[in-house]
Amino acid sequence: MPYVTIRHSPIAGGPAEIHFRDSGSGLPLVFLHGGWGYEIYPLDSQWSAIQDFRVLVPDRTGYGRSTKPAAFGADFHRRALQETLQFLDGLRLQRCIFWGHSDGAVIAAWLGITAPERCVGLILEAFHYDREKPRSRAFFEAMASDPDSFGARVTEVLKREHGEPYWRELIRGEGQAWLDIARSASGNAPDLFDGTLSQLQVPAVLIHGAEDPRTEPWELAAVCRELPAASMHVIKNGGHSPHSESPSAAEFGRLLRETLTQWSKVA
Repeated sequence: MPYVTIRHSPIAGGPAEIHFRDSGSGLPLVFLHGGWGYEIYPLDSQWSAIQDFRVLVPDRTGYGRSTKPAAFGADFHRRALQETLQFLDGLRLQRCIFWGHSDGAVIAAWLGITAPERCVGLILEAFHYDREKPRSRAFFEAMASDPDSFGARVTEVLKREHGEPYWRELIRGEGQAWLDIARSASGNAPDLFDGTLSQLQVPAVLIHGAEDPRTEPWELAAVCRELPAASMHVIKNGGHSPHSESPSAAEFGRLLRETLTQWSKVA
């Protein structure tokens, strides 16, 4: 299995082994997974759209086969950004397309803001902008206090990918991180980017499910104001993972294919 060694991961607080999936050839496409890991929302439905690319899917520290545990906290997206840059350096990858899902979309946007020279373009799926997320408070509280409450199907995937009993520690840490992020909104900018999202200049395409339960009513309009040059696509029947959900996967694949075709011509 392929790994990249990082001398000092800002998530692990020390050395880390980053496991990654690596398939295909061509322009690198790096998929940055969400807060529950890769296997819960896999790319199975999208392989036809990405088959002409070198697809890399790293497990962040704390996830999958990478070094455990993870240190979360309100700043974990910024620390994950730094770890991602170290991962790219370890593979000598200079410029890539980044496709981020959920937490991964936040990390991808930070990449575009702080290291635009590494980015051909960004696909931001199920993007987060608001710090407080009041409609998701109960969800994050359940993650932090009772990971088993999400049902047998979800917990079996989490056990298989992250290991028993560690998966509970991971989900608790992720849930608590979002509660910490909500508390950090007091006295700070209300968004996850401290008012800097408008500095994003690399090409960006946002693909969002209209029924995403993690989205506040005002978030997408705020993102459009911050990123007027970005393309925003809202899939009518999509939830939090339109790329892997049956009602929305085909439409997501069409948008993904169109975007990748365009960017591959100018990369």
